[in-house]
Amino acid sequence: MKTMTMTMMLVAVTAMGQSDGPQPPHVASPGTKAPSDAVVLFDGKDMSGWAKEDGSPAGCKVEKGEMVCASGVGDIVSKELFTDAQIHVEFNIPLMSAQKGQMRGNSGVYLHSCYEVQILDSYENPTYANGSCGAVYGFAPPLVNASRRPGEWQSYDIIFRAPQCDGTGGMSQAGSVTILHNGVLVQDGTKLDKKGPGCTKASVCGPGPLRLQDHSGFPNAPHTVMKFRNIWLRKLSGK
Repeated sequence: MKTMTMTMMLVAVTAMGQSDGPQPPHVASPGTKAPSDAVVLFDGKDMSGWAKEDGSPAGCKVEKGEMVCASGVGDIVSKELFTDAQIHVEFNIPLMSAQKGQMRGNSGVYLHSCYEVQILDSYENPTYANGSCGAVYGFAPPLVNASRRPGEWQSYDIIFRAPQCDGTGGMSQAGSVTILHNGVLVQDGTKLDKKGPGCTKASVCGPGPLRLQDHSGFPNAPHTVMKFRNIWLRKLSGK
């Protein structure tokens, strides 16, 4: 029996590879910029991709390429809707040394305007675990506290799988969320099997927006100025 040559082995391996489907599409990932197939929600230029939930103009301002949202502007939502998505958000929490707990730098990133990924100054600021930075509010505390000092830029990288619904509009399959906070895993496939607290979406079915929370509507909430930048998403289901 003849010994298989290196060339024959390479041909065999190549042939095997050709049988498992087409090559995946190329997506450029240029460092800190959004991937080439991403939908950019905020690039530092204007607020054209955002509005209040009633459709009126968003009250946040753009200053030096950053989205600045002060107390009183109200929650804002992305005009872009999505189902399953990879989401990137960078945020900067102000130093509020006179406050503590939930009153220190409170905001949130709502997936489908229904599931809140908590934003809070959790650097040396104890609070209840389910309300700390990196928590999915009402579902699970973060696995670890990956918070940076207030005034430093931080990031969320989120993989969101939306709940599935049956023909009657009921949830047939729970959603899930995986989150990296500053590159550290803080939520690992956390199940979303109900509406989240503060949900403003009529039904968990179908696409929804990204929502950024203004905490000023809560009792005794102090004046807070949150900053955001480099917000984008990749639609994982084509919608």
